[in-house]
Amino acid sequence: MLSRVGASSNPGAIQKEQFNIAYVHAIAAQAGFNPGKLEVDDDSIDLELSARGFVGIVRNPRVQLQLKCTSQDLVSGDVIKFPLSRKNYDDLRGTDVICPRYLAVLVVPEKPAEWLNHHPGHMALHNACYYLSLRDHPSSTNKTTVTVDVPLSQRLTTESLIQLMTAASNQGSL
Repeated sequence: MLSRVGASSNPGAIQKEQFNIAYVHAIAAQAGFNPGKLEVDDDSIDLELSARGFVGIVRNPRVQLQLKCTSQDLVSGDVIKFPLSRKNYDDLRGTDVICPRYLAVLVVPEKPAEWLNHHPGHMALHNACYYLSLRDHPSSTNKTTVTVDVPLSQRLTTESLIQLMTAASNQGSL
């Protein structure tokens, strides 16, 4: 195996992070939203999406996302049992933020070669991303991680992203 100068000690984590960003960017592009990255990730926000022309209370709403990507089988029944760091959990909780915040968990196959397929007429991304608002979740006494239940019914799609932005336009959260 060839080594690279400055190569990460965990290239799989970097690939997952980049694929997750690309996945959400593709959905945002189809919805006509503008993705932006905060310069410093000190508040558990990886990506902020903004929109224009909504007719709710706020005409230019925003939503913020904490992106996570896993190839582990964390599905139990109709939820993903996702272990979230206590810091991320606390940062995503509460109502005292300017715009809604969501955890977005992308589930991918184990092998990066299976994450997307190229076909003559299209490209397919695999598997799916799911979202969860922790807005009304209680505080936790856990010291390091809090396992959250991300419903499989809350799949992040173009349609659901528009619904999240519509709720933000009305100063709400889903």
